[in-house]
Amino acid sequence: MSIPFARPSARRASAALAAATLLGTATATAQFADYEIPLIAYESVPNFLKYSPEMNLGEVLGVAVNSHGRIMVLNHPGSASNGGPLYGNATSQLLEFDENGYFLREIGQNVYGLGYSHSIRYDRYDNLWLVDKGAHTVIKFDPAGYTVMNLGRRPEGFDEFEHVEQADAVAVDSFFGGPSDVTWDQDDNIYVSDGYINSRVAKYDKHGNWITSWGSFGDGPGEFDLLHSIDSDRDGNVYVADRTNRRIQVFDTEGNLLRIIVTNAPFDKSMQPVLGNVNPNLPDDTRPWALCITDTNPQYLWVADDHPGRIYKLSLDGRILGMLGTSGKQLGQFNWIHGLDCSQENVLYVADLNNWRLQKLILNP
Repeated sequence: MSIPFARPSARRASAALAAATLLGTATATAQFADYEIPLIAYESVPNFLKYSPEMNLGEVLGVAVNSHGRIMVLNHPGSASNGGPLYGNATSQLLEFDENGYFLREIGQNVYGLGYSHSIRYDRYDNLWLVDKGAHTVIKFDPAGYTVMNLGRRPEGFDEFEHVEQADAVAVDSFFGGPSDVTWDQDDNIYVSDGYINSRVAKYDKHGNWITSWGSFGDGPGEFDLLHSIDSDRDGNVYVADRTNRRIQVFDTEGNLLRIIVTNAPFDKSMQPVLGNVNPNLPDDTRPWALCITDTNPQYLWVADDHPGRIYKLSLDGRILGMLGTSGKQLGQFNWIHGLDCSQENVLYVADLNNWRLQKLILNP
């Protein structure tokens, strides 16, 4: 089966993006052989979250905004009581802020399924869903903060999954092996990217009953090597960030592969990563870490990579319409973007994992 790739020209472009980004504001245009990719102007709001200095943030892995503008932040705290490996203590917090960034409450305390949580999303009913990579669970919280559904099961004691390689994993219906993210279709069927140990998309009905799964480990069409994020559009198409394979695979609700998208706007390979060594042999195709699809008309796909630290705006057929950002530690720069929220027009909330912060970006200020 021939699968269409949505990619711009691979001809090397100038490093205009890196040069144009400064302390949270960028504007320029990068030239490509077949079409232009504009750089989206943006500002990062300084000190957006307001909370007690006794709290502080550790690794911020996820962010989600509900229909009332309330902001939920998935935080991995670093205190002695909460930090450390999963076999010690749970290391996940759900912190809620109002639309102006003021701290309101923490939910999910003492929930059995929280171990080393990976992502959060709100569904269209303002239920919060948490996906826990360490506990191999997907948990649904109602708007009040009560747990109302659990998918998967947290292993008891010794975790046999820790010694299983992706290529050797044997997936079992209704159990997860390192799940990473969750999304839904218009019938409220549930799709989970079961991706750190297993290499598949798991599908449930809205009541939590197992339906099916698709995918296996590999680099061919329909195969995966670390499913890191997942989202869906209004037509029910499911977009999977196949991170190590440096691509986004798009499926229908039955798991039929529709197309493959890559974010391959060229960048300066001599650029020093915020973590790791310079690698002049890197391909232009970057690794998708986070996905978010807008609720606008038309819908757009936002994609974040780890290096060179950019966020891309794409049409759903995969054409890159604009991009912003670069790696770094200053305001408006990024150090491993792990989650995105694009629910508000011209606003992006960014889980800036290794900078230990949430950033609110105002687009086209």
